[in-house]
Amino acid sequence: MKSNINIIYTLLITLAFISCSSSDDNSTPIAPSPYTQYGASFDKMPKKEDAIIYQVNIRAFSQAGTLKGVQDRLTQIQELGANVVYLMPVYPVGKVKASGELGSPYAVKDYKAVNPDFGTLQDLQVLVEEAHKKNMAVILDWVANHTSWDNAWITQHPNWYQKNDKGEIIIPPGTNYNDVAQLDFNNTEMKDAMIDAMSYWVYNANIDGFRCDYADLVPQNFWSDAITKLRVIKKNQNILMLAEGTKVNHFASGFDYTFGFNFFTALEKLFKENKPATTIQEANAAEYANNYDPQNRIVRYTSNHDVNLAEGTPYELFGGKQGSIAAFVVASYMKSVPMIYNGQEVGYNKRINYFAKTPIDWTTADASVLAEYKKIIAFRNSSNAIKKGTYTGYSSTEISAFTMVNETEKVLVLSNLTSSAVKYLVAPSLKGTWKDAFTGTSVTVGADLTLQPFQYLVLKN
Repeated sequence: MKSNINIIYTLLITLAFISCSSSDDNSTPIAPSPYTQYGASFDKMPKKEDAIIYQVNIRAFSQAGTLKGVQDRLTQIQELGANVVYLMPVYPVGKVKASGELGSPYAVKDYKAVNPDFGTLQDLQVLVEEAHKKNMAVILDWVANHTSWDNAWITQHPNWYQKNDKGEIIIPPGTNYNDVAQLDFNNTEMKDAMIDAMSYWVYNANIDGFRCDYADLVPQNFWSDAITKLRVIKKNQNILMLAEGTKVNHFASGFDYTFGFNFFTALEKLFKENKPATTIQEANAAEYANNYDPQNRIVRYTSNHDVNLAEGTPYELFGGKQGSIAAFVVASYMKSVPMIYNGQEVGYNKRINYFAKTPIDWTTADASVLAEYKKIIAFRNSSNAIKKGTYTGYSSTEISAFTMVNETEKVLVLSNLTSSAVKYLVAPSLKGTWKDAFTGTSVTVGADLTLQPFQYLVLKN
């Protein structure tokens, strides 16, 4: 059945090219779709600089571990201040050579189905509808580089996969990902089928974009083609595209964001290895090097599903409760788009095994941590300087310090990333009268400031 669909889809692409090509039309031909659009365009879609991304591990997010369980907590995500709900893979998981108790969500058995453990397509449709009613977009995790070993493509289209000298399908080169098989992006049929599968979700679940796994290892020409074709589906609405990768040319391919891997590593080393706060400033500069559009933004985080499981919770990595919040301020405000992993906003201090069903215990929520996250996010949502302004660094050894400035607002961020009280020598250009960004209280900044352990200040004028 799938093979027939792919043949039909390829034929439609050919017909579209014939019908769309003309001497006065230089646009890329787009095939008519075999799908009908479900739902209405989302008219509250956040602009790319306005996004606050909330990552949901479906298995862990509720006791049931279902899409309905996610739907039931949409109000809490909305109240946090997030406006993009990013769902980890919703697709059936492979059983052959599976890792862990339930298999990795990133070993996809069927690109055009919902994992029955999570619910149905209708459950996803309702989740998206309810999120839209709360002015939140929904994006899906997309795993383009590889499939599970029991994906139907393996038997139906073995030539869609990379092979070794013996003609055997291989795992992703240079990895130990034994539970997945490497796709061959030199195969045009495979690429067309992949784009068809991505478009399936835009049409059939009315989703608003994708977070693209392992993006650096997938050829740029595939992403350019896929994103071009995906963006024309919702004619009255933008979609958000996040590359889980660091290549600057992802932006040229059409992505809205890349991933701040290097920034996170620098932040982590500051706590682990006692590195100076200036290294974060240097990591920021390196990530934006050769990034010629000043409006491009990198997604930054202090936790995600991989970090949480393999390295530790924000409390483990960043010196406990107060240190984790001080680090989050920097990640959220330093020329970035912030991403939050479910549970960190309430101080949930347990590692979540996403290869198994490990429900978050929301009854242990720390209200004081949640209040801090809401405060930090609310100011970002209100500040065009933080969202779109020009960055200048003023960090010292202990204090991460920087300004974000636009035509109407200047914001000064200072965050003590140590467990000791620290005196910060203020640059002459920063001296003067400011307002506390959270309280509106007047603050006079002189020659120096003393910040208490893990204290942060956000000032504006």
